[in-house]
Amino acid sequence: MSDVLMAVAVLGGFAVIIKIIADSITRHKLINKGMVDEKVKHLFTKDAQLQRLSSLKWGLVLVGVGLALFISQIADEYITDESVFGLMFLFAGIAFLIYYGIARKHLNGTNEPH
Repeated sequence: MSDVLMAVAVLGGFAVIIKIIADSITRHKLINKGMVDEKVKHLFTKDAQLQRLSSLKWGLVLVGVGLALFISQIADEYITDESVFGLMFLFAGIAFLIYYGIARKHLNGTNEPH
């Protein structure tokens, strides 16, 4: 089972790295050709705003997973190994929902005219 998870993690990591590199190459080509109009600027600024919040997202997720592991250590006699994974997914999901609310408020707040 751990071999499968490791393979998925490695392939997922490669996919993320390839996407980041491809997006960067596309941006540089558009900028070098002078093809940056208002529509493209809007896409890049929204993406840049989300990237600033990326650390918050992963921080919340890791805190959620750590909290699940902490709870499993405290209540060791009541929680089985299988339910630890359930707690980890539950708290990670709650962290993503909290991030979604924060990101939505932040993006809606920056798009309003001042």
